[in-house]
Amino acid sequence: MDPTDAGLKPDTLPEMIELDGYTLTPENLVALGFGETKIKVTDAAVERVKSSRNVIDQIVEEGRVVYGVSTGFGRFAKTVITGDKVCELQDNLIRSHCAGIGKALSPEKTRRLLAVRINILCKGYSGIRLETVNKMVAAFNKSCLSYVPEKGTVGASGDLAPLSHLALGLMGEGKMWSPETGWGDAAEILKSHDLEPISLQAKEGIALINGTQFITAIGSEALVRAKRIARQADIVAAMTLEALCGTNKAFDADVHAARPHKGQQLVARRLRSVLNSDIHPSAIAESHTTCSRVQDAYSLRCTPQVHGVTNDTIDFVNTLIQTELNSATDNPMVLSSRNVTVSAGNFHGEYPAKAMDYLAIGIHEIANISERRIERLCNPSYSDLPAFLVNNGGLNSGFMIAHCTAAALVSENKVLTHPSSVDSQSTSAATEDHVSMGGFAARKALTVVEHVEIVVAIELLAACQALDLLNESKSIKSTEPLQRVWELVRTVVKPWDKDRVFTPDIEAAVTLLRQDKVWSAVEQYVNAYEKFEADQAKTQSTN
Repeated sequence: MDPTDAGLKPDTLPEMIELDGYTLTPENLVALGFGETKIKVTDAAVERVKSSRNVIDQIVEEGRVVYGVSTGFGRFAKTVITGDKVCELQDNLIRSHCAGIGKALSPEKTRRLLAVRINILCKGYSGIRLETVNKMVAAFNKSCLSYVPEKGTVGASGDLAPLSHLALGLMGEGKMWSPETGWGDAAEILKSHDLEPISLQAKEGIALINGTQFITAIGSEALVRAKRIARQADIVAAMTLEALCGTNKAFDADVHAARPHKGQQLVARRLRSVLNSDIHPSAIAESHTTCSRVQDAYSLRCTPQVHGVTNDTIDFVNTLIQTELNSATDNPMVLSSRNVTVSAGNFHGEYPAKAMDYLAIGIHEIANISERRIERLCNPSYSDLPAFLVNNGGLNSGFMIAHCTAAALVSENKVLTHPSSVDSQSTSAATEDHVSMGGFAARKALTVVEHVEIVVAIELLAACQALDLLNESKSIKSTEPLQRVWELVRTVVKPWDKDRVFTPDIEAAVTLLRQDKVWSAVEQYVNAYEKFEADQAKTQSTN
């Protein structure tokens, strides 16, 4: 399994997911990457595919000149292709466009790429034959996966290079992978699984490669992981606030109702739900009610405002990616209801490219503020805790370099969050004179999310260590939900009593976060508190 997919796999997966071109979700697409869920095409989708193919067959029979069917591509759109060269044209398109470079996508990512491409064909705007779609479904269900390099798409007429590599293997050319064979010759691997290669006919080559499916396949994983880490970061921030003996007054519901951003209110409510309250008292909070401190630093006090806009960004990106996963991105578009084809620009990657750049910028801020909280935990100038959260400092270095790792990743993210979609390079002899650079936007967004997971994992470890030190010195504990998180962490990482190799601890904490286990530990408490607040508000409104 791709290391970046570690922990994403849920305990149970559906046996079958139906593709219809309209209802695929990012979560379902991520699930399809693990090779345990089969796909099938709905009956309605079958009829749409047949109808659009009828239009193409009629065009070929009548000898009409239509872009991509009986002409060359891009700059060669005025070059007419006739007779027995029509099928060769499609083969040549795929072979010539296989110009990607870099390491191959993992099996998980390639399955997602193949699944979302099939989903788009199910909308019935591509003019592809049902036989071809069925062969793609069969290859997916047997995990026969083409070699797809990760670099080489500008997101212009879609993700041409990666989708061409995807198609090439299905044609029985190039390299292919399956769980039973590993990497090998595509024709041999297809044969060993009793699969026939695709034989392209008119329009089918371009039907397989026009679209933004590389961006959306990678982007869906980034989005799903961003959702998980964002909500868990709220819980980790609450643990840090407790460990630093901060106050939850800044999370007052009336304060956030006065600035009613959805994400800000959501985060403030989550913080209230796990911090000191009438239903979840905290001995730590009670221990410093009479202290002279008036307010906390921004990295604590402004958590709802900073984490909140990340949540709102994720919601916005989710809308764009959900739409893109179920959008026809062909050129020309086959409008079977009107029996015509129309050349247009649905293939352009600007929508998912911008979504990925927004996601990277939004989710990075979680790590940015998390690193500041790690600093406050480690620096004795900001707390009553031992330097670097370890006893016998000097002999032991504790969290000194773990904080450096967090700082390094945050610094990398500041470069990676520069939006790639603000760039454009004219290609295809200036026919494709504005492009999205969405492939890179998606790849780096996923890297940013991975870095955020690691930084929050380090904060989680630091906060648990700080709570141990507080309990050791004062025999006081946090709220019940935060204690559940501490107990979870301590099942995989022991307290830091003296120096040891740190990396395995970080990796263990990252796995907990990728598996969404921190959220699972507190979800019932969050829900119960939300009901408590709702009941209170209802009572007040009736009085």
